[in-house]
Amino acid sequence: MSKLILQELESHLWKSADILRGSIDSSDYKSYIFGLLFIKRLSDVFTEHRNELLDTHGLEMGELLAEDPDQYQFYVPQEARWHEIRKHAEDVGTAINIAFESLENENKTLEGVLTPIDFNRKEVLTDEILQRLLQHFSLLDLSNANLSEPDMLGRAYEYLISQFADDAGKKGGEFYTPSKVVELIVKLIKPEEGMRVYDPTCGSGGMLIQSVDYVKAKGGNPQSLSLYGQEKNLNTWSIAKMNLLLHGLPDHDIRKGDTIRKPQLVEDNEIMLFDRVIANPPFSLKEWGRDAAENDVYGRFRYGIPPKNAGDYAFVQHMIASLKHDGVAGVVMPHGVLFRGGAEGTIRHGILESDLLEAVVGMPSGLFYGTGIPACILILNRNKSEERKGKVLFIAGESDFQEGKNQNLLRPQDVHKVVNAFDIYKDIEKYARVVSLEEIKLNDFNLNITRYIDKSIEEEQMDLNNILLELQQLEEEQAIAKVKVKSFLQELGIGEE
Repeated sequence: MSKLILQELESHLWKSADILRGSIDSSDYKSYIFGLLFIKRLSDVFTEHRNELLDTHGLEMGELLAEDPDQYQFYVPQEARWHEIRKHAEDVGTAINIAFESLENENKTLEGVLTPIDFNRKEVLTDEILQRLLQHFSLLDLSNANLSEPDMLGRAYEYLISQFADDAGKKGGEFYTPSKVVELIVKLIKPEEGMRVYDPTCGSGGMLIQSVDYVKAKGGNPQSLSLYGQEKNLNTWSIAKMNLLLHGLPDHDIRKGDTIRKPQLVEDNEIMLFDRVIANPPFSLKEWGRDAAENDVYGRFRYGIPPKNAGDYAFVQHMIASLKHDGVAGVVMPHGVLFRGGAEGTIRHGILESDLLEAVVGMPSGLFYGTGIPACILILNRNKSEERKGKVLFIAGESDFQEGKNQNLLRPQDVHKVVNAFDIYKDIEKYARVVSLEEIKLNDFNLNITRYIDKSIEEEQMDLNNILLELQQLEEEQAIAKVKVKSFLQELGIGEE
């Protein structure tokens, strides 16, 4: 029998949304589908490992080992095993909720991950709908032996997250950053083996996972990375936890809560420090926690308190405060942070004077769910190399993209072009320019990319265009004159001679 391939798995999982369509809001699909996918995977792997123990050690010893929780990464108690859940014809939602609760009780790493998903909503999730969902998932064998590639579950999960973000439209931006954007930032900050990587607004965990993928692609040991994050939305936090676990990354520390008001990753009453910090915070968040910032006990806002109606520089300063002495951060920001005045101008001035900004990358508009405004990526470095000190690299990447139906997309060549420009850190005509802090100071610390990179057409080209235009007009005038002369001659009866 052939093994399950990724395309089949993705297609099957996405069809599960059709069963829920019309019963509940599309933005709520993800929690139920992710929950069932997760418990089915855990149950299938548990059963697979249990059978191996029975086969290897014989019936008596095998039975003893098979019920020892220490033999498993996740121990699945009787009521949470898939075949037991399938036995229920009535009160199916209650049975699933009990399964989730018992799984959490047996596995400390799952605490609070599954119980927020409530399947006991009979007004919308009838027994019939849940039976259909369970039947649909029963068609999948998610044991390790049946997967054609080891990281399939994680990749399928990422696919689902992107599909749900697309389906949710504007709300999709709350939990998902487009994969190519994440890839670009990861390639700019370059995480390495053994590092601590942190995302203060981690959403569904994609930035942390791509940091692991980057280390793996470079031939490093991905398990050597320590992953940390914080997420305010409880359902999104659950998705992130499941995402990391399905990617085979059990050693992570993702906390619940508001990063600005109550940072959870603290050591000895100080903000924890990391080698790499990566984030896509909500753009210009209005109720971001100014009151808390004014009384911040961690000293995160040394460059100033951002305005009440835009929390962008609150997140930037939190990230700076979270960097080790040689740490690097990459963050997505709205273009406004480059030039807005007032308190933000003061903060920008302070960051530049401290020589923390290494690069500003302009991004195309329409890349992100929830907003069509153009964004930029800021690369912050506490330990710039000698040749980069006192300078900022500006990259004008806003014109390089592929138009999409709902969202514009970065292509592999667009990512490569930006990374290459950053790595060589030299002027590239009409695309990249290394600018001294002295020049930026003369521009009142305004970081608007168009101030430093002239993308207008060359004067010679304009002159040539003008000449061609004049020739075209001349030809049109000559043609009109010929018609008039011809008409005049005919009236005189001279003909065409």
